[in-house]
Amino acid sequence: MLKFAALGRVAAAALIVSGFGFATLSKAAEVTDEQLKAAYAAIKATGATVPFDSILPNIAEQLKASFIQASPNYQDIISSTVDDDALALAGRRGDLEKEAATVYAKTFTTDELNTIANFFNSDVGKKFLKDVPLANRELFKAADIWSAGVQRDLTKSAADKLEKIIGEKIKAGQAPAPLPADAVTPQADNAAPADAGEAPAKAPAEKAPAKEKAPAPKPAPKEKAPAAKAPAQQQ
Repeated sequence: MLKFAALGRVAAAALIVSGFGFATLSKAAEVTDEQLKAAYAAIKATGATVPFDSILPNIAEQLKASFIQASPNYQDIISSTVDDDALALAGRRGDLEKEAATVYAKTFTTDELNTIANFFNSDVGKKFLKDVPLANRELFKAADIWSAGVQRDLTKSAADKLEKIIGEKIKAGQAPAPLPADAVTPQADNAAPADAGEAPAKAPAEKAPAKEKAPAPKPAPKEKAPAAKAPAQQQ
Protein backbone atom coordinates (compact mmCIF):
# COMPACT_ATOMS: atom_id res chain seq x y z
CA MET A 1 0.00 0.00 0.00
CA LEU A 2 3.00 2.31 0.32
CA LYS A 3 3.38 2.35 -3.47
CA PHE A 4 -0.31 3.22 -3.75
CA ALA A 5 0.05 6.21 -1.45
CA ALA A 6 3.19 7.43 -3.21
CA LEU A 7 1.49 7.36 -6.61
CA GLY A 8 -1.44 9.26 -5.16
CA ARG A 9 0.82 12.03 -3.91
CA VAL A 10 2.53 12.30 -7.30
CA ALA A 11 -0.79 12.58 -9.09
CA ALA A 12 -2.06 15.21 -6.68
CA ALA A 13 1.12 17.26 -7.07
CA ALA A 14 0.83 17.11 -10.85
CA LEU A 15 -2.74 18.41 -10.75
CA ILE A 16 -1.80 21.26 -8.40
CA VAL A 17 1.14 22.31 -10.60
CA SER A 18 -0.97 22.21 -13.76
CA GLY A 19 -3.67 24.32 -12.12
CA PHE A 20 -1.09 26.88 -11.00
CA GLY A 21 0.29 27.05 -14.53
CA PHE A 22 -3.11 27.85 -16.00
CA ALA A 23 -3.72 30.54 -13.40
CA THR A 24 -0.38 32.17 -14.17
CA LEU A 25 -0.99 32.18 -17.93
CA SER A 26 -4.47 33.58 -17.51
CA LYS A 27 -3.21 36.52 -15.45
CA ALA A 28 -0.42 37.21 -17.93
CA ALA A 29 -2.82 37.25 -20.90
CA GLU A 30 -4.06 40.69 -21.87
CA VAL A 31 -6.64 40.37 -24.60
CA THR A 32 -10.03 41.97 -25.05
CA ASP A 33 -13.33 40.15 -24.82
CA GLU A 34 -13.89 40.78 -28.51
CA GLN A 35 -10.59 39.10 -29.38
CA LEU A 36 -11.38 36.11 -27.16
CA LYS A 37 -14.83 35.75 -28.72
CA ALA A 38 -13.36 35.73 -32.21
CA ALA A 39 -10.64 33.31 -31.09
CA TYR A 40 -13.20 30.89 -29.63
CA ALA A 41 -15.11 30.98 -32.90
CA ALA A 42 -11.94 30.30 -34.93
CA ILE A 43 -10.92 27.43 -32.65
CA LYS A 44 -14.36 25.85 -32.86
CA ALA A 45 -14.45 26.20 -36.64
CA THR A 46 -11.01 24.65 -37.15
CA GLY A 47 -11.32 22.00 -34.43
CA ALA A 48 -7.88 23.05 -33.18
CA THR A 49 -8.45 21.81 -29.63
CA VAL A 50 -10.37 18.61 -30.40
CA PRO A 51 -7.24 16.44 -29.82
CA PHE A 52 -7.07 17.85 -26.28
CA ASP A 53 -10.30 16.04 -25.37
CA SER A 54 -8.36 12.81 -24.87
CA ILE A 55 -5.85 14.26 -22.37
CA LEU A 56 -7.86 13.67 -19.17
CA PRO A 57 -9.11 10.18 -20.16
CA ASN A 58 -5.56 9.14 -21.06
CA ILE A 59 -4.23 10.43 -17.73
CA ALA A 60 -6.97 8.52 -15.89
CA GLU A 61 -6.19 5.27 -17.73
CA GLN A 62 -2.47 5.57 -17.02
CA LEU A 63 -3.18 6.33 -13.37
CA LYS A 64 -5.48 3.33 -13.03
CA ALA A 65 -2.89 1.06 -14.60
CA SER A 66 -0.24 2.31 -12.15
CA PHE A 67 -2.49 1.90 -9.11
CA ILE A 68 -3.66 -1.56 -10.20
CA GLN A 69 -0.07 -2.68 -10.75
CA ALA A 70 0.76 -1.62 -7.19
CA SER A 71 -2.42 -3.13 -5.67
CA PRO A 72 -3.91 -5.69 -8.09
CA ASN A 73 -6.42 -7.01 -5.53
CA TYR A 74 -8.32 -3.69 -5.59
CA GLN A 75 -8.84 -3.29 -9.33
CA ASP A 76 -12.58 -2.53 -9.19
CA ILE A 77 -12.22 0.02 -6.39
CA ILE A 78 -9.29 1.71 -8.12
CA SER A 79 -11.11 1.97 -11.45
CA SER A 80 -14.30 3.43 -10.00
CA THR A 81 -12.43 5.88 -7.75
CA VAL A 82 -10.18 7.22 -10.51
CA ASP A 83 -13.11 7.50 -12.94
CA ASP A 84 -15.18 9.46 -10.42
CA ASP A 85 -12.32 11.84 -9.67
CA ALA A 86 -11.54 12.30 -13.36
CA LEU A 87 -15.18 13.13 -14.03
CA ALA A 88 -15.05 15.73 -11.27
CA LEU A 89 -12.06 17.35 -12.98
CA ALA A 90 -13.69 17.43 -16.42
CA GLY A 91 -14.91 20.97 -15.81
CA ARG A 92 -11.33 22.18 -15.88
CA ARG A 93 -11.26 21.42 -19.60
CA GLY A 94 -12.55 24.96 -20.08
CA ASP A 95 -9.29 26.32 -18.65
CA LEU A 96 -7.36 24.74 -21.50
CA GLU A 97 -9.87 26.04 -24.03
CA LYS A 98 -9.41 29.56 -22.65
CA GLU A 99 -5.63 29.30 -22.87
CA ALA A 100 -5.95 28.17 -26.51
CA ALA A 101 -8.23 31.10 -27.27
CA THR A 102 -5.73 33.46 -25.62
CA VAL A 103 -2.92 32.09 -27.80
CA TYR A 104 -5.02 32.58 -30.94
CA ALA A 105 -6.02 36.09 -29.84
CA LYS A 106 -2.36 37.04 -29.40
CA THR A 107 -1.39 35.49 -32.74
CA PHE A 108 -4.15 36.84 -35.00
CA THR A 109 -6.09 40.08 -35.14
CA THR A 110 -9.84 40.11 -34.58
CA ASP A 111 -10.50 40.54 -38.29
CA GLU A 112 -8.19 37.65 -39.15
CA LEU A 113 -9.87 35.41 -36.59
CA ASN A 114 -13.29 36.24 -38.03
CA THR A 115 -12.03 35.49 -41.54
CA ILE A 116 -10.64 32.13 -40.36
CA ALA A 117 -13.91 31.23 -38.65
CA ASN A 118 -15.98 32.23 -41.68
CA PHE A 119 -13.85 30.19 -44.05
CA PHE A 120 -13.82 26.99 -42.00
CA ASN A 121 -17.54 27.28 -41.34
CA SER A 122 -18.15 27.41 -45.09
CA ASP A 123 -18.67 24.30 -47.20
CA VAL A 124 -15.21 24.62 -48.71
CA GLY A 125 -13.60 25.02 -45.27
CA LYS A 126 -15.42 21.98 -43.89
CA LYS A 127 -14.38 19.93 -46.92
CA PHE A 128 -10.80 21.09 -46.43
CA LEU A 129 -10.75 19.87 -42.82
CA LYS A 130 -12.34 16.57 -43.82
CA ASP A 131 -10.22 15.76 -46.86
CA VAL A 132 -6.86 17.36 -46.11
CA PRO A 133 -5.48 14.30 -44.20
CA LEU A 134 -6.06 12.09 -47.26
CA ALA A 135 -4.71 14.78 -49.57
CA ASN A 136 -1.57 15.08 -47.46
CA ARG A 137 -0.96 11.31 -47.55
CA GLU A 138 -1.22 11.34 -51.34
CA LEU A 139 0.97 14.43 -51.47
CA PHE A 140 3.79 12.81 -49.49
CA LYS A 141 3.47 9.64 -51.56
CA ALA A 142 3.90 11.71 -54.75
CA ALA A 143 6.88 13.49 -53.18
CA ASP A 144 8.57 10.14 -52.41
CA ILE A 145 8.11 8.94 -56.00
CA TRP A 146 9.37 12.25 -57.39
CA SER A 147 12.39 12.16 -55.07
CA ALA A 148 13.32 8.64 -56.18
CA GLY A 149 13.13 9.67 -59.85
CA VAL A 150 15.24 12.78 -59.32
CA GLN A 151 17.86 10.80 -57.41
CA ARG A 152 18.03 8.18 -60.17
CA ASP A 153 18.33 10.70 -63.01
CA LEU A 154 20.83 12.92 -61.17
CA THR A 155 23.02 9.93 -60.32
CA LYS A 156 23.07 8.70 -63.93
CA SER A 157 23.62 12.16 -65.44
CA ALA A 158 26.44 13.11 -63.08
CA ALA A 159 28.12 9.70 -63.35
CA ASP A 160 28.09 9.77 -67.18
CA LYS A 161 29.55 13.30 -67.35
CA LEU A 162 32.20 12.63 -64.73
CA GLU A 163 33.23 9.42 -66.45
CA LYS A 164 33.71 11.32 -69.73
CA ILE A 165 35.53 14.31 -68.19
CA ILE A 166 37.84 12.26 -65.97
CA GLY A 167 38.48 9.78 -68.78
CA GLU A 168 39.69 12.57 -71.08
CA LYS A 169 41.97 13.94 -68.38
CA ILE A 170 43.47 10.50 -67.79
CA LYS A 171 44.16 10.10 -71.51
CA ALA A 172 45.81 13.51 -71.59
CA GLY A 173 47.94 12.59 -68.59
CA GLN A 174 46.38 15.30 -66.44
CA ALA A 175 44.91 13.02 -63.84
CA PRO A 176 45.90 9.73 -62.21
CA ALA A 177 43.99 6.64 -63.12
CA PRO A 178 41.23 5.80 -60.66
CA LEU A 179 41.87 3.05 -58.17
CA PRO A 180 40.26 -0.29 -58.87
CA ALA A 181 37.06 -0.88 -56.97
CA ASP A 182 38.56 -3.64 -54.81
CA ALA A 183 41.36 -1.30 -53.67
CA VAL A 184 39.00 1.17 -52.01
CA THR A 185 38.31 0.36 -48.38
CA PRO A 186 34.93 1.73 -47.26
CA GLN A 187 35.13 3.87 -44.13
CA ALA A 188 33.14 2.70 -41.16
CA ASP A 189 30.05 4.81 -40.41
CA ASN A 190 31.09 5.38 -36.81
CA ALA A 191 34.69 6.30 -37.59
CA ALA A 192 35.63 9.75 -36.27
CA PRO A 193 36.75 12.19 -39.03
CA ALA A 194 40.41 13.13 -39.00
CA ASP A 195 41.41 16.70 -38.16
CA ALA A 196 42.13 18.98 -41.11
CA GLY A 197 45.70 18.71 -42.31
CA GLU A 198 46.35 15.59 -40.32
CA ALA A 199 46.34 12.21 -41.93
CA PRO A 200 44.29 9.62 -40.09
CA ALA A 201 46.39 7.08 -38.26
CA LYS A 202 46.27 3.62 -39.70
CA ALA A 203 45.50 0.77 -37.42
CA PRO A 204 48.34 -1.74 -37.20
CA ALA A 205 47.75 -4.64 -39.48
CA GLU A 206 46.97 -7.84 -37.68
CA LYS A 207 49.47 -10.59 -38.27
CA ALA A 208 48.02 -13.74 -39.63
CA PRO A 209 48.46 -16.62 -37.24
CA ALA A 210 51.43 -18.80 -38.13
CA LYS A 211 50.48 -21.99 -39.80
CA GLU A 212 51.39 -25.09 -37.91
CA LYS A 213 53.84 -27.20 -39.79
CA ALA A 214 52.75 -30.72 -40.45
CA PRO A 215 55.03 -33.24 -38.78
CA ALA A 216 57.63 -34.62 -41.15
CA PRO A 217 56.82 -38.17 -42.23
CA LYS A 218 58.94 -40.76 -40.52
CA PRO A 219 61.22 -42.63 -42.91
CA ALA A 220 60.02 -46.11 -43.60
CA PRO A 221 62.16 -48.73 -41.86
CA LYS A 222 64.73 -50.22 -44.14
CA GLU A 223 64.18 -53.78 -44.98
CA LYS A 224 67.04 -55.99 -43.87
CA ALA A 225 68.50 -58.27 -46.44
CA PRO A 226 67.96 -61.94 -45.55
CA ALA A 227 71.00 -63.47 -43.97
CA ALA A 228 72.87 -65.79 -46.29
CA LYS A 229 72.64 -69.39 -45.20
CA ALA A 230 75.85 -71.25 -44.77
CA PRO A 231 76.34 -74.00 -47.37
CA ALA A 232 75.54 -77.41 -46.10
CA GLN A 233 78.59 -79.47 -45.31
CA GLN A 234 79.09 -82.51 -47.52
CA GLN A 235 79.21 -85.72 -45.65
